[in-house]
Amino acid sequence: MPYSVAVSGASGYAGGELLRLLSAHPDFAVTTVTAHQNAGTPLIQHQPHLRSLAHLTLQPTTPEALAGHDVVFLALPHGKSGEIADALGDGTIVVDAGADHRLESAEDWAAYYGGEHFGAWAYGMPELVLADGSKQREALRGATRIAVPGCNVTAVTLGLAPAIRAGVIESQDLVSVLAVGPSGAGKTLRTDLLAAELLGSAHAYGVGGTHRHNPEIRQNLAKAGAQEASLSFTPVLVPMSRGIHATNAARLAPGATATDVRAAFEDAYRDEPFVQLLPEGSLPRSADTLGANTCLVGLAVDARVGRVTTFSVLDNLVKGTAGAAIQSLNIALGIPEATGLTVDGVAP
Repeated sequence: MPYSVAVSGASGYAGGELLRLLSAHPDFAVTTVTAHQNAGTPLIQHQPHLRSLAHLTLQPTTPEALAGHDVVFLALPHGKSGEIADALGDGTIVVDAGADHRLESAEDWAAYYGGEHFGAWAYGMPELVLADGSKQREALRGATRIAVPGCNVTAVTLGLAPAIRAGVIESQDLVSVLAVGPSGAGKTLRTDLLAAELLGSAHAYGVGGTHRHNPEIRQNLAKAGAQEASLSFTPVLVPMSRGIHATNAARLAPGATATDVRAAFEDAYRDEPFVQLLPEGSLPRSADTLGANTCLVGLAVDARVGRVTTFSVLDNLVKGTAGAAIQSLNIALGIPEATGLTVDGVAP
């Protein structure tokens, strides 16, 4: 029998992507979908591409509606997931696609989010290489509470952590600039997300260390072995509906070579199904990951100035959110990790 699944925030982009992937997963059956303002309306009205789930009606997002399922996915604004999760029993596996359970530091939560800190859950980035050489994957086995990483965080972390772990770059003076599609902001009615404002334009946001993904990235790099990592992180909104292209620059460690840098990433990702290092001289395109649970990584080393630049791309709604959630849940339940997921993108 498949596991019974409920998805909250089902009328949003992240919830919709969860449903798209879950609908084709052989081990999960979506039985309940919930929303806030859209409760009481057919799911198909808000997710018209999900024809296989047209029979579902959005229920109110309450603990009562979500209780009794084997698995509950929470795709809610920050501050909301923690409240719901606390009301669900230990017999339910809860996967939080929001921010409420990512940060271990209550001080960081207070500084960047505010409100109650609900504590950290098992972190859903299986490929994160840790300082001792192990992977975050091990912490997910048997987990019943899983925190899905931020989409920008995933791109930056996967583009820097192996080099940090191997000691081939310095953890100070890290610079990441990301081209980001607006779907990462959710179905939010904001002027800067209107087509008339976005098409033919690009603009930075969350600059000067203010973006909420900053402490999460630093937390991950510390796990990879960084000592007091300093990062300048700048996302730039660009006119592509989904996708992230991260350009990550770092100082080459004394004595390290381009060969050492490539070896660090080869060692980290050699056996990873969803994070792939491109051949030398090849750089990734965000479009090649659309619809796939894939992060592609390219490398460049400028020995003349002692800088390493890595390029990491992914679909913010798949590997950046829903795909990571399902991949992590597969691991937690002992299901083959790649079940229900693909490395093949959609083109053109």
